[in-house]
Amino acid sequence: MMIKTNKLVKIYQTDEVETTALNEVDLEIGEGEFVSVMGPSGCGKSTLLNVLGMIDSPSGGDYYFNGTEVGRLPERKRSNIRKHNLGFVFQSFNLIDELTVFENIELPMLYTKVPGPQRRKRVEELLEGMNIMHRRNHFPQQLSGGQQQRVAVARAVVNKPKLILADEPTGNLDSSNGEEVMKILSSLNAEGTTILMVTHSQYCAEFGNRIIRMLDGQVVTENVVRQYL
Repeated sequence: MMIKTNKLVKIYQTDEVETTALNEVDLEIGEGEFVSVMGPSGCGKSTLLNVLGMIDSPSGGDYYFNGTEVGRLPERKRSNIRKHNLGFVFQSFNLIDELTVFENIELPMLYTKVPGPQRRKRVEELLEGMNIMHRRNHFPQQLSGGQQQRVAVARAVVNKPKLILADEPTGNLDSSNGEEVMKILSSLNAEGTTILMVTHSQYCAEFGNRIIRMLDGQVVTENVVRQYL
């Protein structure tokens, strides 16, 4: 089991207010699954993604990643696991404006100290595969939304992560570009990458093999769309 949570809790506190974003969430995601998470705004979807992505730590409960309890690890150790195992795709692309397409995709490999020739070969493979080789020296502001999201997906997978976490990856795209991004994610899943995606779109959710619905920080239903191998 790649991901297992046991009564996972996340509480945000200010001077006046205490908000329970995750309320004793039990979740299991197997290696190679494509799981979609749905629910109204404020139900805890993005918080769940941030905790499972080790960007945020839980307030209570257990989080096991590949059999290791990671919820209580210090940030330095969580960061090391993130760099080598996880890829992130965001609704707002989160590309670095001052870097070219090539440099944006290459960046995660600099963090993991991949040698230069290997980096170039891998980035060029992805530029070809995502059909953006002709944009390699362009900057993000010179690209369409669909092209920017393809760059973001390429950056997310450049280190061949075990898990991709996608937060509304088609939210800023028209239907044609959104469909293209979903096909890319599906093909990555078919090659063995586990995907956990937050979405408001039922159409996009059904690209997954399982749909989890959240409400008030809890998982309320799970629906199997198709069995995964």
